[in-house]
Amino acid sequence: MTNTPSSTPETNPTPTTDEPQPSYTKLAMRNMVRKGGQSLRHFFLTTVGLLAFLIGISYLTR
Repeated sequence: MTNTPSSTPETNPTPTTDEPQPSYTKLAMRNMVRKGGQSLRHFFLTTVGLLAFLIGISYLTR
């Protein structure tokens, strides 16, 4: 019995084109445009939550 490589062909994770991989920011913006309102809702919820946290901390420590 001989040792043979696995039956699945090896795949190259990077494309062979000369184009550079898109930056994280570009991918994030593309994802935000694709998801539309959900991204905006999460952004505003995060903003309101952070402001509430900061105001709450400042009130407790005055």
